[in-house]
Amino acid sequence: MAFTDYKTALVTGASGGMGWAIAERLRSKGLTVYGVARNEEKLKELQDLCGVIPLVGDVSDTEALTKMVEGLEIDVLVNNAGVSRPGSILTSNAYDIDEQIDVNLRAGLQLCRLLLPGMMERDRGHIVNITSMAGHYEFGGHIAYHATKAAMHTVSRQLRVDAFGRRVRVTEVSPGRVETDIFAKVEKIDPAEANRKYYEGFEIPQTSDIADAVEYAVGAPQYVNIGMIELLPTLQVPGGLRTGKRVGDDVILTGNK
Repeated sequence: MAFTDYKTALVTGASGGMGWAIAERLRSKGLTVYGVARNEEKLKELQDLCGVIPLVGDVSDTEALTKMVEGLEIDVLVNNAGVSRPGSILTSNAYDIDEQIDVNLRAGLQLCRLLLPGMMERDRGHIVNITSMAGHYEFGGHIAYHATKAAMHTVSRQLRVDAFGRRVRVTEVSPGRVETDIFAKVEKIDPAEANRKYYEGFEIPQTSDIADAVEYAVGAPQYVNIGMIELLPTLQVPGGLRTGKRVGDDVILTGNK
């Protein structure tokens, strides 16, 4: 198992949801885990729970991020931090677009730039990028989210090329709907309301299922690279087809998004 080859891990967005579950899982496998997030209180809870070392900061601040990881030898990097804002390009504002690019794409690129050289030098390492089905399939709204997750899919592929010749592995984990607090945050609604709207009555993967996927990829033998894992609810399928019919000045849309 490759866990015996690794000593350290860094997980972004570790203060909740998938990041929390992944950080806790990697810690349980014996790695020294650094958890990055803005929420100091939640990171302290994670530290008390399982010994994850908190690194409080904003991943979109490149200068702060650089200082945060300076001197660290990281074997497993998990780019998990992400934000989403509703709306098509017609309803998005400048902040919506910039924030998603900064957190979902730029932070991951910068961390790879900072940490991959050390992995190459030590001839060991694993980068795990948590993307989304939104990076591979189109559905209504959230254009910047789709764009940034699609970009991280490309980053994952390109990193394999950049790291070729050394024992550095790259895995993309692409989830569909997972039971987290993301919808409450995106829609700015009460978590209980978000639970009723998006999770209650549905058979939805849990954050532990994402941690299982990361454990599987990282724990594979060193000579095996798990390139991509797409993890969706059994009762969720991507895609669909819509056709518009113009009736006078109105357009009637048929089919599913």
